[in-house]
Amino acid sequence: MTRRWGSILRPLASSFYIEYDVAMKVWIKLLIGSILGILLGFLVPEHQRFFESLAWLEQLVLRIGRYAVVPLLVFSLTIGMYELRHDKQFWPFVFKNLLLIAGVSVLVIFIGVFAAYIFPPSRIPILAEEQVEIITLNAADNITELFPWNMLSVLTGEGMYLLPVCVFAFFMAMGLSYDKNYSKSVIFLVDSLSRIFYHIMSFFIETLGFLMIALAAYWAIRFRDVVQAEIYKNLIGMLGVLCVVLVFIVFPLLLLFLKPRVNPWLVLYGNAGPAITAFFSGDMYFSLPVQMRHAKENFGIKRKSNVISLSLFGTFCRAGSAMVAVVAFIVIVNSYSSLGIPVTEIISMSFRALIISFVLARHPGNGAYVALAVLCAGYGRGFEQGYLILKPMAFYLIAAGTFIDVMIASFAAYATARISGYAGEKHAEKFI
Repeated sequence: MTRRWGSILRPLASSFYIEYDVAMKVWIKLLIGSILGILLGFLVPEHQRFFESLAWLEQLVLRIGRYAVVPLLVFSLTIGMYELRHDKQFWPFVFKNLLLIAGVSVLVIFIGVFAAYIFPPSRIPILAEEQVEIITLNAADNITELFPWNMLSVLTGEGMYLLPVCVFAFFMAMGLSYDKNYSKSVIFLVDSLSRIFYHIMSFFIETLGFLMIALAAYWAIRFRDVVQAEIYKNLIGMLGVLCVVLVFIVFPLLLLFLKPRVNPWLVLYGNAGPAITAFFSGDMYFSLPVQMRHAKENFGIKRKSNVISLSLFGTFCRAGSAMVAVVAFIVIVNSYSSLGIPVTEIISMSFRALIISFVLARHPGNGAYVALAVLCAGYGRGFEQGYLILKPMAFYLIAAGTFIDVMIASFAAYATARISGYAGEKHAEKFI
């Protein structure tokens, strides 16, 4: 009797497991967590203690998401660079990425400036705010930190600035290429550690669906307050439209130039997970592990292509944050003056925004707001503190900028891998 019921229930259990597994893809977990968090943020009455608790939880969740980033990057970048150098493809591959970074950055910033100039959002009332700190890029310090007094000290940092880690991995890869008789065992060790930390990272990604509730709730409470203020609604709407146009129209259209042809909507679907984490976290490094896993398991992108492209774009291509900043800056200038902005000034600030987009590596979690502060300081003429009128919606600027940055990196990682022959073919039902 037991065997009979076992023979009946086993196929049912098996089919249920398959349906459950398909239903609970990573992006669905992230989406469900985000929806629950939004509902929690909008429905719970305002309470200062609850708000402070969510702010603390946000920091905890960001730490959990970033927990394995540094060791994963160190070992994956090292072995990836070594493999490309071994194939004599390292510099050609890097050049393709840098060329794409320059082209996409110009395009994205141009679209944002054009939209803000042709359809300027309404003015925002000037609010008196005290400046509590001076926000700068600290470019000189960023350069010196690439070469600390102790090379190994980059592995013990807090992980807020990952460019020194990338430089460390580059020199490690060069060292591994010196003599295989000496480096063979180290190569196997680095390769093994890369795979081990990838699986550790995968474990944390599986928990993010639940953790997204705290991120989305904290985001929703702040968004609710900004919407109730009403003075920011036009800027919020314009940035929302720009996000949709760039991610759902412009980037998919650019993929149509790839040969052989690809389905751009499939690429967009395969990057749903990184899109969700980027928007609600506003943090490039929090989204980086999710990007790496989706690129590998959804599109079969090889590690040596995946990690190098995402690192380069995450470091040097912050065009989304710069575009959001320049749009917000145009709104600030129009709010202070009714004379409008000359075309020459528009071109000048667009060029400054382009330069800033290449040097935001130190600011993975507040890139758009830092870029806006730097634009205001560089413009002068009494606008040095102009960014403070947008301080209440800084989180939204950061969310929109990071969302675009992450999607640029995800689309570009797929495109460069496809062009270089490092991408595989996977069906949508196999996506995580």
